[in-house]
Amino acid sequence: MAQRVALITGGARGIGAAVAARLANDGWRTVVADRDAAPAAPHRAVQADVSDEAAVGALLAGVRAQEGRLDGLVCNAGFMVRKPLRDLTLAEWNSVLATNLTSTFLLARAAETMLREARGAVVTMASTRAHMSEPDTESYSASKGGLLALSHALAVSLGPEVRVNCVSPGWIATGGPEPNAEEHAFHPAGRVGRAEDIAALVAWLLGPEAGFVTGAEFLSDGGASRKMIYPE
Repeated sequence: MAQRVALITGGARGIGAAVAARLANDGWRTVVADRDAAPAAPHRAVQADVSDEAAVGALLAGVRAQEGRLDGLVCNAGFMVRKPLRDLTLAEWNSVLATNLTSTFLLARAAETMLREARGAVVTMASTRAHMSEPDTESYSASKGGLLALSHALAVSLGPEVRVNCVSPGWIATGGPEPNAEEHAFHPAGRVGRAEDIAALVAWLLGPEAGFVTGAEFLSDGGASRKMIYPE
């Protein structure tokens, strides 16, 4: 059988890099797209801004020309602007939604033909913030809530040839200080998440064992969003 090909956006670091590494280890050929260079990408890295329509078109044309097929699309690119609502500019709002939400529309539209040909799958990366928020996160939360809805809309529109599912991570340690014992214990699973946890879920959703799963959201947050919390 031909080697399966996956495109992972936002794959230069963190969850995206872990997904690319996991898929490569599972035998996929991976193409990593990021605004920043990704020299450690397992197979091929492309520097691209996936919020830009022309850049997305060129990215998918490159996949068609160089890999010849696309079996998996992982829409992981995203960032946060965290500031009080009164200080959040329209340009900042638009920038967050363009990268976190609109990019998935652009990618799915540009990849549709190849994904249908391969009977492939799409995984979008939302967040538990699609369901709950901290202060000063309006643009990020809106983008993730929109991504959740876009995912099930795509599942209906692209099926039955293409499956589309959404992963909503919670607290995933991808750098910075190591979580302390209290932070680990807050989670019913007993620890803060790792990027590899999300990568394993994405790998399953892209694979044949998830063939009857589409239009679904998978919360991967160690149970934190299901924990009742009362003030002391």
